[in-house]
Amino acid sequence: MARGRWWSPAAAMRAVRAMVVVPGLFALTDTVIGDLQMATFAAFGGFATLVLASFSGTRRDKVVAHGGLAVAGSALLVVGTAVNSSAWIAAAVTLPVVFVVLFAGIAGTNAAAGGTAALLAYVLPAASPGTMDMVGSRLAGWWLASVVGTLAVLLLSPRPPGDRLRAAVATSAATLADRLDAALRGAGTDADRDAAATAKHELLAAFTATPYRPTGLTVADQALASLVGMLEWATAVIGDGLREYPDLRAVPPVERDLFAATRDALRRIATLHTGGPEPDLAQLHGAIRASVAALRRMPAGDGDFADAVHLAFHAQTGALTVRAAAVDALIAARRADPATAAEQARRWYGLPAARAHRFAVLELAWRHANLRSVWFVNSVRGAFALAAAVLVADLVGVQHAFWVVLGTLSVLRTNAAGTGSTALRALLGTVLGFVVGAALLLVVGTGPAALWVALPIAVLVAAYAPGTLPFAAGQAAFTVVVSVLFNLLVPVGWSIGVVRIEDVAIGCAVSLAVGALFWPRGASAVVGDDVADAFREGGRYLAQSVNWALGLRHQEPEPARAVAAGLRLDDGVRGLLAERGRQHLATQQLWRLVGGTIRLRLTAQSLASLPSPDAGPDPVGDALSGQAAQVADWFDDLADLLVRPGATGPSRMPAVATRIPTLMPVAAAASTATLPCTLWVEQHLQHIRPALDTLVEPAGEVARLRRIPWWR
Repeated sequence: MARGRWWSPAAAMRAVRAMVVVPGLFALTDTVIGDLQMATFAAFGGFATLVLASFSGTRRDKVVAHGGLAVAGSALLVVGTAVNSSAWIAAAVTLPVVFVVLFAGIAGTNAAAGGTAALLAYVLPAASPGTMDMVGSRLAGWWLASVVGTLAVLLLSPRPPGDRLRAAVATSAATLADRLDAALRGAGTDADRDAAATAKHELLAAFTATPYRPTGLTVADQALASLVGMLEWATAVIGDGLREYPDLRAVPPVERDLFAATRDALRRIATLHTGGPEPDLAQLHGAIRASVAALRRMPAGDGDFADAVHLAFHAQTGALTVRAAAVDALIAARRADPATAAEQARRWYGLPAARAHRFAVLELAWRHANLRSVWFVNSVRGAFALAAAVLVADLVGVQHAFWVVLGTLSVLRTNAAGTGSTALRALLGTVLGFVVGAALLLVVGTGPAALWVALPIAVLVAAYAPGTLPFAAGQAAFTVVVSVLFNLLVPVGWSIGVVRIEDVAIGCAVSLAVGALFWPRGASAVVGDDVADAFREGGRYLAQSVNWALGLRHQEPEPARAVAAGLRLDDGVRGLLAERGRQHLATQQLWRLVGGTIRLRLTAQSLASLPSPDAGPDPVGDALSGQAAQVADWFDDLADLLVRPGATGPSRMPAVATRIPTLMPVAAAASTATLPCTLWVEQHLQHIRPALDTLVEPAGEVARLRRIPWWR
C-alpha cells in the first residue's frame, strides 16, 4: 500500500480525540472513582462514540446524532443487562434488537454510521456477567463517555469543509450552464463538453461515495437526491442536443430563447444553496410554451417541419428537465412553498402527500421490508449472526463471551466469500496483536505506571486504523488495547491475549456459518433482482406516461413503485460496491444497467410531466401506445433474464429492431389536433430505443454469474 493512502488528517484527528478521552475517562472512573463497571463502560463507550461512530453534517447535526446514540445506547444497555442471565433469552432478544438497530440505517447517513456503536452498547452487557443493580454504574459510564466524547468531537474537529454533495450539485449546474452559454455564443468547444462530463462524474462520485445514501428522510433530503438524478439527466439530454446543434446562433429565435432560459435557470440552481436568487420558473415555462406554440403554427407539410420537430424536442426536453431540477433545488434549499413540496413528494419522490413529513420513516421502512432490499437482507443476516454468537459463546463456556460477539460483528460481511476473507485477516490481526501485546507486557511488565503510559499509544493506533490501515492492523491494535485495559483492571499478563484469540476464532466461525446459510452471494444476488424490478416498474411507468401524454389515460401516472425500485437498486449497488472479497461483475457493466433503469424512469417522468390533452383515440396515438407497450414487454423479458438466469439467455433476447419495429413518421399520419402530443411521444420513444440493445450484454453477464456457485 502506498504511503499516501495511509495518511488521513480526519483519521489523525479521530485518533487524537480518542487518545485524550478514552484513557482519561478510564483513569477517572477506575483510579479516582474506583467503579469497575463504570470504568468498563466509559472506556468502551468512548471508543464507540469517538471511533465506531463517525457522524457528518453541521455541528448541530453532530450534536443531534450523538444525542441519539447516547439515548439509544442507554436503552440497549438496559435491555442487554436484563437478558444476560439466560443465554436462550439473550439470543431470542438479540434477534429483534439487532435487526431494528441495523435496519434503522435506512433513515439516513448518521443513522447508518451509528449502528455499530449502538450495538456495542447492547452486546457488551448482553454477553457479559452482570445484574440489574449494575445498571446505574454502567449508564453513568456510558453517559460520561457520550457527553465527553461529543464535546471532544465539537472542540477537536477541523472546520467543516462544506457539504460536498451540494457543492458538487452547484458545480454541475454551473458547468452545464457554461456549456449552453458557449453554444449560444457560437464558441462551444470540446473542453466545454469535457468540463460538463467531469462535473457530472464528480457529482455522481459525491453521491455514491458512501455505502448509504448521503441524504435523510425529509422532503428536502429526498429533493436533493432527486436533484442529483435530474442534473445527470440534464447533462445527458442537453449534451445530445448540442452534439447535433453545436452552434445555437443558427437556430430559430424561439428555440434560442428557450436554450437561454434553460441556461439562466441552471445558473440560479448553482447559487441557490448559498442564498442566490431563485430560478425564474415563470420565464422558463413561458419559453417552453412559446416553443410549443411555434411548432403548432408551422404547417405539417413544410419541408423543414421534421427538422423543426427534432430541434424543438431537444430544446424542450432539456428545458423540462431543468425545470424539474429547479423545483427540486427550491425544495432542497427549503425555499419552495409547502404545497409545491407536498405535491412533488407525492408525485416524484414516491411519498404520499399526507405522509411526506409525519410518516416518512414508516413509508421508507415499508419500502424496504422485502427480500429485494439490501438493508433488509443484511439486517436479517446480522441479527441471526449476533444471536447465534451470544448463544454459542454461552454454550461453549468461553471466559469472555463479549469478544465472540464482537468478533462476529467485525467480520460479518454481505457475502460468504467476503466474510471468509475478513475472518482470516481478523485472526491474523488478533494473533499479531497478541504477539505485540505479550512482548509489550514482557518489556514493561504489568505495573500500573508502565501500562498507563502504553494505553494512550495503543488507543491512538487503534483509533487511527479504521479506514486507513489494513483491517488486520486494526484488529492487532485493538487487541493490544484490550490487553492493556484488562491488565489495568485485573493484572493477568499475556494470557488475556490467548483468550481473545480463542474468542475471535469462535466469532469468525459463527460469521462464516451464518454467511453460508443466509444469502451467501450477498448483495450481488439482491442487486440482480433489484435491477429486474427497476426495469419492470420503469417499463410499466413508461407505458402509463405515454398513454397520459397522448390523452389515452385520464389518471395521472403513478411513479411510486418505480421510484421505490430505483431507491432499492441504489442501496443495493452501494452495498455491492462496498463488499469485501472478489468482484465478478465489471463496474462499467453494472453502471450500464443502472443507467438504463435511470434513463427509462426519467423518460417516463418527462412524459408524465406533460398536461394530458383532451383528445380521443387516434390511429397514430394507438400505434405509439402499442410501441410503448412493446418496450415495456421487452423490459419484462430483460428482467426475466436477470431473475431466472437458467430459463433464458442473451441469445434468446430478440434485437430491439425485431421486437420493436420503427413506426411510420408521425407527421405524415397524425391529425393536426394531436400532432404536438404525438410528436413529443414519438421523439421520446426514438430517443430511448437505440440504448436498449446495449443492455442485453451486461444483463446476460449478470445471469451467467448467478448460475455460478457462490463458493467459486
